[in-house]
Amino acid sequence: MATQQHSFDIINKVNLQELDNALNQARKEIDTRFDFKGTGSRIEGGRDGVVVFSSDEFHLRSMIDVIETRLVRREVPLEALAWGPVADGPKGTVKREAKILQGIDADKAREITKFVKKLDKKINVSVQQDQVRISSKSKDALQEVLKAVREKDFAIPLQFTNYR
Repeated sequence: MATQQHSFDIINKVNLQELDNALNQARKEIDTRFDFKGTGSRIEGGRDGVVVFSSDEFHLRSMIDVIETRLVRREVPLEALAWGPVADGPKGTVKREAKILQGIDADKAREITKFVKKLDKKINVSVQQDQVRISSKSKDALQEVLKAVREKDFAIPLQFTNYR
């Protein structure tokens, strides 16, 4: 009887529908709040990235707080958005862009692979497009890896799927 190989995948997938919902709720709140009146504050974007515009950095920061509150309520991880620096926008405004982080890029995949290999040399790690597959003959070893990867902060939201 052959020993069975067990595995799971580490992925980074943002629920784009929930992200859209959170941004729409944030837009509604910003449109109705008195402290944003006359500041030209607005949120643009959706599935590729988000851009926020306002008259000054204070209102920009307040808008990002509103967005982050909505993201948390809709269970979208804050790490899903990578905010860039504050930049000059049109007509004397300021803006700030955020990229939506989907998938695991090559650098993060290498970082995860190195981390897992340090834990246990017998674990097999393979990078498949934008995800990382972890496999082993030992279910216990996989459980240990799963726990350790969950506890370490890789600065992107990670989910674990296809546990076999």
